Amino acid sequence: MFMPRKCLDCGDLLQGRADKKFCSDQCRNSYNNRNNCNSTNLMRNVNNALRRNRRILADLNPEGKITIHRERLLESGFNFKYLTHTYTTRKGDKYFFVYDMGYLPLKNDFYMLVTRKQEEKPAPPQIVSSDGWQVAGEE
Repeated sequence: MFMPRKCLDCGDLLQGRADKKFCSDQCRNSYNNRNNCNSTNLMRNVNNALRRNRRILADLNPEGKITIHRERLLESGFNFKYLTHTYTTRKGDKYFFVYDMGYLPLKNDFYMLVTRKQEEKPAPPQIVSSDGWQVAGEE
């Protein structure tokens, strides 16, 4: 028995493929945008806050390491709630990072701003034959 199928967005009757869900690209986009808007807005707001925090840390720390007062961070619009990860040293110091820019809380509301250096890629292993010669094609 044939059941008429309706567009998930506007309710118009569908014609064509048996698995068709929408009558047009406009209805498909409208339906998906409506269903994803709340989670998309949350992610957009969090990402914007992270980017703003990173930009503030980068602007205040052009040399890679500096000590600064908490008030200066707050005046710049820094939001301490948003960070990407933490790093605890062997000594027990806990660094807070926003991507590659970080800070370490010090005494008297001071913070040491740091930049995490990009790790260099290790050199590819060299293949050496048993008699000590480098195998052809390898550098």
